[in-house]
Formats: sequence, C-alpha cells, structure tokens
Amino acid sequence: MRRRRLMAAGSSVMAAWPHLVRAQQADRVRRIGVLRGLAEDDQGGQETFAVFQQALQQLGWIDGRTVRIDARWGAGNADNIRKHAAEIVALAPDVIFATGSATMASLLQATRTVPIVFATVADPVGAGFVDSLSRPGGNATGFLQFEYSLSGKWLELLKEVAPHVTRAAVLRDSAISAGIGQFAVVQSVAPKVGVEVSPVNVRNAGEIERAVTAFARSANGGLVVTASALSRLHRDLTVSLAAGLKLPAVYFSRYFVTGGGLISLGPDIFEQYRRSAGYVDRILRGEKPADLPVQAPTRYELVINRKTAKALGLTIPSAVLARADEVIE
Repeated sequence: MRRRRLMAAGSSVMAAWPHLVRAQQADRVRRIGVLRGLAEDDQGGQETFAVFQQALQQLGWIDGRTVRIDARWGAGNADNIRKHAAEIVALAPDVIFATGSATMASLLQATRTVPIVFATVADPVGAGFVDSLSRPGGNATGFLQFEYSLSGKWLELLKEVAPHVTRAAVLRDSAISAGIGQFAVVQSVAPKVGVEVSPVNVRNAGEIERAVTAFARSANGGLVVTASALSRLHRDLTVSLAAGLKLPAVYFSRYFVTGGGLISLGPDIFEQYRRSAGYVDRILRGEKPADLPVQAPTRYELVINRKTAKALGLTIPSAVLARADEVIE
C-alpha cells in the first residue's frame, strides 16, 4: 500500500513537472538589449527611450522586476557602435531593440540568431537586414523610418516655403544605403521643382561646416537634411549654420525644429517606439522575428518654427500652415 502511495505521488509530481518548468520560465527575469546610435545625452534619444520603456511597462515588462534592460549609446561613432553591439550580444539577451541603420549593421555582424527589433531604419531590404518587408526571414524585424518617397517631399516643401531657392545642399550619410537612397530620391525630384542639388557628407562637424559655408557663398541656397544618426548627432551645428548663413532648411525630424530649425516633415517618432515595444513583447512571449512583417509609419507630422521663418525673412504660405501639426511661435 505504502509503495502504491509513493508511486502515485511520484506520478503526480512527474505529471506536474512540465507545468512547474513553464511557471519557472514565465517567472524568470528576461533580458532586453538596447543599442542606440545617438549620444546618451541627446534629448530626443532620452524622450523616445522613455516612451519605449513606458510602453513595455504597460505590457507588463518592468525594468528591474520582470525584465532587465541593458542600454548602450553609440554617439554616432562607428567603432563605439561595433564595440557595444558585441557587448550586448555577449550578454545573451532574449531580444535586442536597435535604432538606425548603423546599429543594425553592427548587430547583424555580431549575431544572426538573437532576435532583433529595429526602429527608424529607412531601407532594411536594401541594406540586407531583412529578405522582404512582408517576410523578414531572419532574426530581425521592425519599423521603417519612412518610405523613400518622403525624401522628395522635403525638397518640394523647401521650394514651397522659400520660392527663391534654386540650389540646395543635401546633407546625407553616404556610408549607409539609406543615405544614398534618400539623396537619389531628392535628386529625382529636383528638375521638377527647378532646384539644383548637391550632396554634403556628414562624417564629422568640420566637414559639414566647411561644405555648408562654401555652399552658402552663392545666392538662393537652401538645405535638406536627410535622416541618419550622424545628422542627429550634428543637429545643433546644422541648425546654427542654417541660421547664421540665412539658409532655409527642411529637416527629417521635429527635434531640429524645436531646437530652432525652420521646418520638418517626418513620421510620428513616438509611435515608432510604442509599436516597437509591442514587437519586443510578442517576441518575449514566443513569436519569431521572421514571422512579424516590417511595418511602415501610419502617421507623419509637419512642424514649423515661425520665429525662425521671421528671422530668415520668410512668410510661411497659409496652405502650408494649414497642414501643420505643430507651429512654434
């Protein structure tokens, strides 16, 4: 009798074992690696990171309790980004959240197995990060920063708010496919709006200052600043040069305009980070990046700084003001 009881008890424990294991796995603290191409003290970087963390909390992932978040910031330096990518992969996270093309390139050199969710990447297919938008196919998926067609709208917007402009310097990062692609679209639109465009690389502050200053020596010039981590890194310099040299400028992000720039047209950046948290949550709960399609933004925003327009001697057309999501007086 006693033996039968022991055998029955043993059978009950064995039957319960899978449920105990699953409970332990569910209770363990998960690990999220985060790699940003920006400097850690970048205002926009901190605000978007806070939005990402808040969205995770709403999904039950609280840093220090149900999850541990290990964040690294590249500050626009390629060597730093590569080093941090290797560090994060070595921590064996359950999933990595990455922003920007430069960080993705380094992460995919470091791992082809750890799941990665990306945001603000302009051309993940062209860069080789995913096989296609609908079927990513590998260990990465995420959210497009925007579709390339938006790049042409920047030049059209520049001509609309500053009709006298016949020349435009286009600041771009030529080291990433997105930088080349964005400039190609701007260049394709140029004949239609009657503006001659010239590329300016954004490798370092000195190069930007020399090139933009030389460009401004001729009349009727303007700027288009395309999306990249390096453009963000040199945001204050670019805004300052545009103001000092009296160059109307269109930017890809609202943070340039809140910092004194003229006008921006770009995706709702906070939406990207909230949606990215949703993908991180789904992967932590068992889904695979290969099965989650890369998604495009659902909302774009136009931001105008009328104080800057006045300093440049520009009157923003009423049709443009009517389309604005935010006007800074």
